[in-house]
Amino acid sequence: MKYTADYEGRQVLVLGLAKSGFAAAKLLHRLGAQVIVNEYKQLASDDQLKITLEEMGITVIDGGHPETILTGIELIVKNPGIPYSNSVLVQAKERNIPIVVETDIAAQVSEAPMIAITGTNGKTTTTTLLHAILTADGQKPLFAGNIGEVVSEVVLEATRENVLVTELSSFQLMASPHLHPQISLLLNFDEAHLDYHTDLEEYHGAKAKIFQNQTEADYCVYNADDHRIVAAMADCQATQIGFSQHQPTNGAYVANGWIYYREEAIIGLEKVVLPGKHNVENMLAAITVAKLSQVKTAAIIEVLQTFSGVKHRLQFVKKKNGHYFYNDSKATNIQAAKTALASFQRPIVWLAGGLDRGVDFTELRPYCEHVAAIVTFGETANKFVDLAQALQVSVAKAGTMSEAVAIADAFASDEAIVLLSPACASWDQYASFEVRGDAFLTAIEQLPEGE
Repeated sequence: MKYTADYEGRQVLVLGLAKSGFAAAKLLHRLGAQVIVNEYKQLASDDQLKITLEEMGITVIDGGHPETILTGIELIVKNPGIPYSNSVLVQAKERNIPIVVETDIAAQVSEAPMIAITGTNGKTTTTTLLHAILTADGQKPLFAGNIGEVVSEVVLEATRENVLVTELSSFQLMASPHLHPQISLLLNFDEAHLDYHTDLEEYHGAKAKIFQNQTEADYCVYNADDHRIVAAMADCQATQIGFSQHQPTNGAYVANGWIYYREEAIIGLEKVVLPGKHNVENMLAAITVAKLSQVKTAAIIEVLQTFSGVKHRLQFVKKKNGHYFYNDSKATNIQAAKTALASFQRPIVWLAGGLDRGVDFTELRPYCEHVAAIVTFGETANKFVDLAQALQVSVAKAGTMSEAVAIADAFASDEAIVLLSPACASWDQYASFEVRGDAFLTAIEQLPEGE
């Protein structure tokens, strides 16, 4: 990593432990800062993160926010998920104490160039796909960011031979003033996280910060089909490269059933594995960034013919008993479920339901053209029964995922799609969408083979 003297001797408060706080505290300590970590929750006496930091000489204060926590503090590095309404952050703003996230510290010390990816939907799939393409080309990409690897951890070992393929949320971007990716990528702008951001303008503005420090020597790859992103490009100083499903661009686009990059035909859409119009968008984005990264076309073709998606994100599982099973447990909201339902032209047996947040599901009706039956579960089961009755399709309630899969298997005709896309969070029955998706995968494996 590169060294910076910006933090030497400074009093820095890391707000929130977890993985990002742990990594940030270690990095700041290495850079010579005087670090205090404050975790609101009471930590167990044998908490390994706390023990490790204290052994390094870092003070860890847990079980609340003491009134004196900001005494002498010159900088706060917060966990991205902590809202700015937090009492410590409110006081910090009043005292003009800068607030950043660990991504900002990492951006200053990384030796590896960065590809930064953001958008409301498709970030993880695009990041994973691009990583696979770069790997197939013989390059040395490293996962970082919101995809699960803390940037502050990854940059410790990253060299100039690597490239950081980094998924970034609006939470990270709005508090990363030093971020300067060599290639930035904006997939789409939609309505999300309004329980965190004050309004839609702030949310979209946070996303646009991905290019705030870029110059003409850098690239900003953007969705030319999203009018909100096109409008944001007016403030972008980087070299702009668009991708589109509807018109030729100076990046990747679709024409006559083929994906092109500028004048070069890359691959026919019938040869790619990923289903759905939204995944065409993700592929166009990844191809554009790959080409700007000097990736050979052969590597792109190889990956697009084999890449079947990210686990729990419209993941093709297998064909069994004549049906195609898809795991989209990550679809924890209506918008994600709309995307999944619009991805198939065959009859769909739809598994849906979960935590009741007071959402009205009637707006899903236009996307249910191919829904032949609904199997529902969780707190919202009755709402999906009402939806099924309005659609005049078969419906059944299930108490467990195994029961739901068995009912769906019985409902499904030959060549039908059995789709888990709950449109709800999982917390009424499962600890996370991953646990819910794993239960779906297990239930498929346990399903008896049909005659």
